[in-house]
Amino acid sequence: MGELRRLYDAVLNGDAKTAVAVTEEAIAEKIEPSVLIADTMIPAMAEVGRLFECEEYFVPELLLAARAMKGSLALLRPLLAASGAKSAGKVVIGTVKGDLHDIGKNLVASMLEGGGFEVIDLGVDVSPEAFVTTVKERGAEIVCLSALLTVTAPSMKTTIEALKQAGLRDRVKVMVGGAPVTAEFAREIGADCYSENANLAVAAARRLCGSATPLS
Repeated sequence: MGELRRLYDAVLNGDAKTAVAVTEEAIAEKIEPSVLIADTMIPAMAEVGRLFECEEYFVPELLLAARAMKGSLALLRPLLAASGAKSAGKVVIGTVKGDLHDIGKNLVASMLEGGGFEVIDLGVDVSPEAFVTTVKERGAEIVCLSALLTVTAPSMKTTIEALKQAGLRDRVKVMVGGAPVTAEFAREIGADCYSENANLAVAAARRLCGSATPLS
């Protein structure tokens, strides 16, 4: 299937226009959306992540690859919903209250989507109440909290406490990340997981969906 290789290359190279065009061709040829995602887009994003880890790719390349992938996903998502395909899990993500930075959060959201997760992106400056409401309404399994500023990182703890008070903490996992966040800080505030970067977040989310063991 030539389309699969072309789609892989388009995502890997951050070519959104080609990614969308190839996806349209594949849909016309009745190639299963799940095949396009599992056999092509997820491996392409995994390679993007590997290149980032090796410092052959940097944030601009990650953003371009994520944009290409999202263009394809926009076409495939309705088809997946119609077929009843199961996602890898449902994730609510946002930058915590008081913080308006979104590049890191956007990267994580895109990588999670490429990894087969249903992602509900609440944007920036998200209140603890908004996270609680969304978890209740959408039945999310994971909450991802992002912060870039030292002064806003404590909002992560406030959000975790809000989830506890709402009686939701036992049924949802919390992943945290961002420049001022460390694994030690994650443990101190009661998070289940700390992710150093967008690439590692996908593997961490998969572990969280299949494990009830909190961070220790």
